[in-house]
Amino acid sequence: MIEHPKYKNNPILNLTFNFSLEIVKYTEKLEILRRYNVANQLFRSGTSVGANVNEAQNAESKADFIHKLKISAKEAEETEYWLMICENSENYPPT
Repeated sequence: MIEHPKYKNNPILNLTFNFSLEIVKYTEKLEILRRYNVANQLFRSGTSVGANVNEAQNAESKADFIHKLKISAKEAEETEYWLMICENSENYPPT
C-alpha cells in the first residue's frame, strides 16, 4: 500500500487512492486480454470513487460534502458490480 504524502493524515483518502491504483492495474490486464468494454466501465467507476472523495475535501458546504461522498458510494456500488461480472465470467483474470 502506498501512502501518498498528500493523504498522510487522512486514511479514507489514502485507501481510495490505493483502490484506484489497484483498479488501474486490473483494467490494464483486461485491456491486454482485449476486454475493452468492461475495462472502460470498471476504470471509470473504480477511479471515480477516490476522485469524488478527494473532491469532497474542498466542498463548498456540508451538504456538498455529503453529496460528493454519496456519489462516491454509488460509484463504489457500480465498481462492485463490474468486479462481480469479471469474477463470474469465463476467461477473466482473478480480481
